Amino acid sequence: MRLSPLAFPRWRHNRAQIQRIVCDARATIGSGAGAGAGAASGAPSWRGRPCLAQAPSSLNLRVTRSSGGARQRSVTTTAEVGTARVMAMSDSGASRLRRQLESGGFEARLYVKQLSQQSDGDRDLQEHRQRVQALAEETAQNLKRNVYQNYRQFIETAREISYLESEMYQLSHLLTEQKMGTPRDSPSAGEEGKQRTLTTLLEKVEGCRHLLETPGQYLVYNGDLVEYEADHMAQLQRVHGFLMNDCLLVATWLPQRRGMYRYNALYQLDGLAVVNVKDNPPMKDMFKLLMFPESRIFQAENAKIKREWLEVLEETKRALSEKKRREQEEAAAPRGPPQVTAKASNPFEDDDDEEPATPEVEEEKVDLSVEWIQELPEDLDVCIAQRDFEGAVDLLDKLNHYLEGKTGSPPVKELRAKVDERVRQLTEVLVFELSPDRSLRGGPKATRRAVSQLIRLGQCTKACELFLRNRAAAVHTAIRQLRIEGATLLYIHKLCHVFFTSLLETAREFETDFAGTDSGCYSAFVVWARSAMGMFVDAFSKQVFDSKESLSTAAECVKVAKEHCQQLGEIGLDLTFIIHALLVKDIQGALHSYKEIIIEATKHRNSEEMWRRMNLMTPEALSKLKEEMRSCRVSNFEQYTGDDCWVNLSYTVVAFTKQTMGFLEEALKLYFPELHMVLLESLVEIILVAVQHVDYSLRCEQDPEKKAFIRQNASFLYETVLPVVEKRFEEGVGKPAKQLQDLRNTSRLMRVNPESTTSVV
Repeated sequence: MRLSPLAFPRWRHNRAQIQRIVCDARATIGSGAGAGAGAASGAPSWRGRPCLAQAPSSLNLRVTRSSGGARQRSVTTTAEVGTARVMAMSDSGASRLRRQLESGGFEARLYVKQLSQQSDGDRDLQEHRQRVQALAEETAQNLKRNVYQNYRQFIETAREISYLESEMYQLSHLLTEQKMGTPRDSPSAGEEGKQRTLTTLLEKVEGCRHLLETPGQYLVYNGDLVEYEADHMAQLQRVHGFLMNDCLLVATWLPQRRGMYRYNALYQLDGLAVVNVKDNPPMKDMFKLLMFPESRIFQAENAKIKREWLEVLEETKRALSEKKRREQEEAAAPRGPPQVTAKASNPFEDDDDEEPATPEVEEEKVDLSVEWIQELPEDLDVCIAQRDFEGAVDLLDKLNHYLEGKTGSPPVKELRAKVDERVRQLTEVLVFELSPDRSLRGGPKATRRAVSQLIRLGQCTKACELFLRNRAAAVHTAIRQLRIEGATLLYIHKLCHVFFTSLLETAREFETDFAGTDSGCYSAFVVWARSAMGMFVDAFSKQVFDSKESLSTAAECVKVAKEHCQQLGEIGLDLTFIIHALLVKDIQGALHSYKEIIIEATKHRNSEEMWRRMNLMTPEALSKLKEEMRSCRVSNFEQYTGDDCWVNLSYTVVAFTKQTMGFLEEALKLYFPELHMVLLESLVEIILVAVQHVDYSLRCEQDPEKKAFIRQNASFLYETVLPVVEKRFEEGVGKPAKQLQDLRNTSRLMRVNPESTTSVV
């Protein structure tokens, strides 16, 4: 049919409507990709949705006229495009559904409610049901596949579960035997263990001290229960049952004091009947105790514990009745004739001569119901936990004063047992406070608190030992922290200051803490001081003597150590003899080493001796030499100086004089009585080297002028140097040296024959 030109406006209007329908269809069944493509291509939009300016090639647009003359609009899509879009919708819906079901916060009721609100009808719900069912089948297939892949691991896991189940059964059986008190060792050991268990448990129950006075009583079973009202089955209270071999104790919980109970009732097993209560949910795992004229109902934690209570109660009642039956049989058995006393009565003796029987002294009763005594164990626990050591010891002193002379009754023994356990805990805490593992800062005063409380507890010896061990660790740490740098003398000054200051502070603190104690503690302190001095000498010798310092440096270091050691005299402690005894070996080695150096140097100079006068070249050098000789105590050196800068002595003799006097001065700084012979022998050996060299030169020299010069040097050596050495040695030591006098007298130049090559010395 051909359209007239007048029909073009209407055609354009219908075409726009068709385009709008196509846009609606694409928005309804199209995917997000199609919409995105349309928007990206710059197509026009209608009602906020993108639409095409012309029909795509995949759409067939047909315009037909209906029977009523109106135009009918129809939109058809190709089969391929429709199928692809439906599959994409189903895949995206399944993945979205899986994510919803796998999320951690998924709630089934809320999800179904939202689904019913969003669905248009029954068809949507059926489709969603099919998707959920398909997802369930897929999940089941995956689970089955995983089971097949991990089949061996499932078998091993099941075997391990079986092993664990058998071990748990054995453990439960052992626990049941322990609760029932099954003896595993000898009867006496079992009875003692049960008695200790009963004592430990009853310490947690207030108001049941009288139970411990019953001999032969022990714990059979115990556990938590809940008591119910017999008429209306309303819960009353939580209780704890203690089944002994002759009675049943019921104690109520104390909510404000965790793990503690209060005495409620005590029932003898003779008049007690146990009745099983049939389970009537939610009332289950109950049993009834009948005590004329009352009854009580208790609920166990589970059926197993209920069965244990019933069995143990029946067995204990049976054992008690059997025991009483045996006692009655033994009492009914005929008794033997009474035994005759070994001492026969004498009818001729008066009855008045018999010794009167000493009346038994009644023990004074002690009132232990005082509130502070009842709460004493807990107060001690609180003080120990809060580190209030003084408060804990004050409570113990108060208790000892209250119970002074009253230690015989069982209640007092029970209280003493509880308190002794707290004393042991307090002692362990105080010992830890004094252990070297704790911080060593704060000096000796930081230990005063723990030491004083240990002394108050009667642990004086332990307090002394721990205090000294703590201070030894502190001194050792202080010495190790010293940095070895700079000159040796500077390090020794620091070392002596640190060590002797610590020793002095420790001595003063020891005297303060242990004043009034036995003298054994002071002996322990002296032993400790000697040990600490050994630690100091080890560090001292390693730095001074092992490093091969000069004798002058070693002498200065020893002098510093002696001066610091003398400071201990302020408190009446003299350790000088200890430092002498510890240093004597090192000082002997130093003297011997320096003596060998002097002898080798003297021999070397003697080998190069030309026996010529010294020419010092300048007046300043001569003045310096005169000053050195005056420092060596040679006062008549002026007579040996000549005109200008000449000295009428040999260089060898002058050098020997300075070196010998220097050795003597440094050795006297190191001197103490143990070194007397060592120093004297060293001086004799050094002097003999020079004397023998002069004697040899006099005998061998042929030149008269040189021989006269040698005799002049020998005169200086014998008449000036040796007397100065003797005098200085006597001043430093305090007594004359006979060996030096004999050496000078026997070596004096007596006669020299100028015409022969021999001389008498």
